[in-house]
Amino acid sequence: RHDKPLSALFGSSTSRSIHANRISFLLGLTGPSMTIDTACSSSLITVHLASQALREGDCDIAIAAGVNFLHGPELFVGCCKARMLSPDCRCKTFDASANGYVRGEGCGAVVLQRTNECAPDMIHAILKGSATNQDGRSASLTAPNGPAQQDVIRSALQRAGLKGCEIDYIEAHGTGTSLGDPIEVGALKSVLSPGRDETQPLVLGAVKSQIGHTEGAAGVAGLIKAILCLQRGRVPGNLHLHELNPKLDLTDF
Repeated sequence: RHDKPLSALFGSSTSRSIHANRISFLLGLTGPSMTIDTACSSSLITVHLASQALREGDCDIAIAAGVNFLHGPELFVGCCKARMLSPDCRCKTFDASANGYVRGEGCGAVVLQRTNECAPDMIHAILKGSATNQDGRSASLTAPNGPAQQDVIRSALQRAGLKGCEIDYIEAHGTGTSLGDPIEVGALKSVLSPGRDETQPLVLGAVKSQIGHTEGAAGVAGLIKAILCLQRGRVPGNLHLHELNPKLDLTDF
């Protein structure tokens, strides 16, 4: 509250740069420690940078995490004025009635280690490759850029040594917007459809339909879901998907 005197701890408790440092302090970690803010991709960028740090030998174990806490009305108001949020509070990813995203809270973390240095029974999934880029100039600052999405998918596949047609499951960004969903599916189709056998369909999922858009923690939420799908051999259905968005072309998928 701004009507009370500020304490000596105000700076260290409110500065974003201290968030990751506080965890390092608590656990006695001495490797790279940083807070990343790239909006919705923040926690996936932490995974990307953590894997790079492991490859470069900057650390031997890395914790990549994301958290989202809804603590005030200001961003809600801004998103409403920009008509980004679903007025019926339902994230309808890939559905014809998709009308905006739903803000959600959450926290998730993954621990990364070089595969030759950890016990086999502790490995839940293997990160074969990752990549990052930016939309650059698109229709607007918040509008996605299909060609840029294609480029980053191709880069990740190349680093992983995989072909697009070898991918069985995609945990999509899937915000549940009439603009974003078709652009994302179009980018995925352009990269992952060529050479795909009709007996090997690509499965698309979106955890946002279940827990909402956890914004800074959205990426790690999707990653954790993808790992659970691998472990259990099952992909949960998307909620609120009743009629496929006619703007989505899923042929050859």
